[in-house]
Amino acid sequence: MNAFSVPARQQVSAANQTLFDNLTKSVGRVPNLFSVLAYSDNALANYLTLNSGKSSLRAKEREVINLVVSQVNECLYCLSAHTAIGKVQGFTDEQIIQIRKAKVDFDPKLDALAKLVKSIAENKGHAKPQLIDNFYAAGYNQGNLMDVVVGVGDKIITNYVFALTQVPIDFPVAQQL
Repeated sequence: MNAFSVPARQQVSAANQTLFDNLTKSVGRVPNLFSVLAYSDNALANYLTLNSGKSSLRAKEREVINLVVSQVNECLYCLSAHTAIGKVQGFTDEQIIQIRKAKVDFDPKLDALAKLVKSIAENKGHAKPQLIDNFYAAGYNQGNLMDVVVGVGDKIITNYVFALTQVPIDFPVAQQL
């Protein structure tokens, strides 16, 4: 396999250098996974546009999607990143483990979301009908379901980038389950 190194700012296009500068201003650095997207003149900008788009889902709900999909895809990079982000969102270590297992005892609504997301990710979009019904019964609507699909797609992109590049994890490494 052709190993991917993490490109430095001066090794990427001028447009990507601007994105690196913006990321450094907003999050303090450019995560390695975002850096390798900059091998393409378009991929980083396209991904950031998707990732920063509006959603009917709250930040905590988006983190549930990120953690569950990353667990299904066994993406240690994204599990590590989203464990750190989940803690910033107010989840405890125990709650993050529950989310990753899609057994969320502390919040029935997030439990319905986690179980649906797990089914979507494991079954390539063909979620179990009962889990969709449970999602709606928990208070979600069809618009929320579309935002869940976009969230799942977003996370699949980064999970696959890590699987293909194996860039170094630059977050505290998440606990294995």
